[in-house]
Amino acid sequence: MSKKKRVFDINFDDAETVPQVDVPAGTERRGPMAAAITENAEALNERQAAEAAIRAENDALAHEHVRLKKAGLITDLIPLDDIRTDKLTRDRAPGRDPEIDELKRSIREIGLSNPIRVEQVGDTFELIQGFRRFTAYRELFEETGDDAFARIPAGINAKGENLLRLYRRMVDENLVRRGVSFGEMAQLAINYRKQAAEVEGYDHAVELLFASSGRQKRSYIKHFVRLLAATDGRIGHVDAIPRALGLQVVRRLDDVPDAASVLNRMLAAQENRTAEQELTVLSEFVAELSVPAKKKTPLMPKARAAKTTFRLNRPGGDAKCTVSDGRVELRLDQDFSGVERKKLEAAVEAFLQALDG
Repeated sequence: MSKKKRVFDINFDDAETVPQVDVPAGTERRGPMAAAITENAEALNERQAAEAAIRAENDALAHEHVRLKKAGLITDLIPLDDIRTDKLTRDRAPGRDPEIDELKRSIREIGLSNPIRVEQVGDTFELIQGFRRFTAYRELFEETGDDAFARIPAGINAKGENLLRLYRRMVDENLVRRGVSFGEMAQLAINYRKQAAEVEGYDHAVELLFASSGRQKRSYIKHFVRLLAATDGRIGHVDAIPRALGLQVVRRLDDVPDAASVLNRMLAAQENRTAEQELTVLSEFVAELSVPAKKKTPLMPKARAAKTTFRLNRPGGDAKCTVSDGRVELRLDQDFSGVERKKLEAAVEAFLQALDG
């Protein structure tokens, strides 16, 4: 019986020769799965590197934003309704500034070249600088309804800036502005003193706020501070008072007893005064309390006046008193220059009343 050939027997001698592929030394052949894993790993590394670069850029931008914000160099368009104006008391007198119309025309024609400055407080902003610019924008929006005036360019200050620094910013901006009166600057010093408890007094407030001004100018401002303080808010047109008239009023207040009461009665007698009427009241006050100059009379020889001299024994030393026609002279070993003026006035008054009695 002959042997049957099995179906699965393979005769390798008859098979075609399989082509050989040269593989570079040190390189292993990878299957499809290994290649896919490698590609995914490379893509992941690239994505992580990109994300790291983005984070580094974002951090750099964030630091730069903080730096610019601290320097007050961040500017944005702020809605007018989001801006409050009650942190700093303005130096302008009550009433509408007549120069606003000129500013509005400029904004209409060429826009706002100098942004206002604000400080963010929660969801709102507090006005720091630019009250006139803000007022002009608000009036333009009310008059036109144009959305271009509904938002105003504003530089955003860092939060919590020192109150004195904020007032100084406003002062230094206004010192170069035309038409700011001594009365307005004095009112600003009074307002600052009321807000800053650490300030010792009005004169100290003037020295702090107007440190950039000359000594003479600060002296004038202090005089007007005394005028406004003595009248306790009764002056309604501080911006209209000329320097010379204001200084004359203060001299009367300093030199004449009870002069402040006289001035306040005169101001109270005429309510709802115009600026011109108020200036008239101040001028009348100066004239009323002026000491008339004595008329010069020809020098005539006078008879020798009678004179009385006596001494008073006191624990601190004898007092020598000399009296004559129209004259009383008291001499003793004591320095009266250090005695308070009111105390001296009271002593002299008591002395004269005793003589009248």
